[in-house]
Amino acid sequence: IVELKDTVSLMTSDSYIERFIAEYAQTKIRYNKLHNIIVKYDANTLDFQLSCPIEVLKMQKTAMGNYLNQLEIRAEIEHIDLSCVKFLI
Repeated sequence: IVELKDTVSLMTSDSYIERFIAEYAQTKIRYNKLHNIIVKYDANTLDFQLSCPIEVLKMQKTAMGNYLNQLEIRAEIEHIDLSCVKFLI
C-alpha cells in the first residue's frame, strides 16, 4: 500500500507527468482515509471523537471525489497511465 511519504520522489520530479501521478496518488490516499473514517462513523465503530461535524467531512469527501474525477479525465486526455496508482492504493 502506498503512503504519502512514498510519493515524495514523484512530487519533486522534473517530469510533470510524475508530479501529476503523485498529486493523484496523494489525493487518492487522503480520499480513502477520509472514506474509511466516514464508514466507521456511520457504523458507530469510530474509535475517536470527531472535531468537526460529519457533514463537513462528507462534503469534503464529495469535493475530493470530484477532483479525483477531473484528474482521471485529464489523465485520459493526456494519455497518462494511472493504473499503477489504482493498483497500489
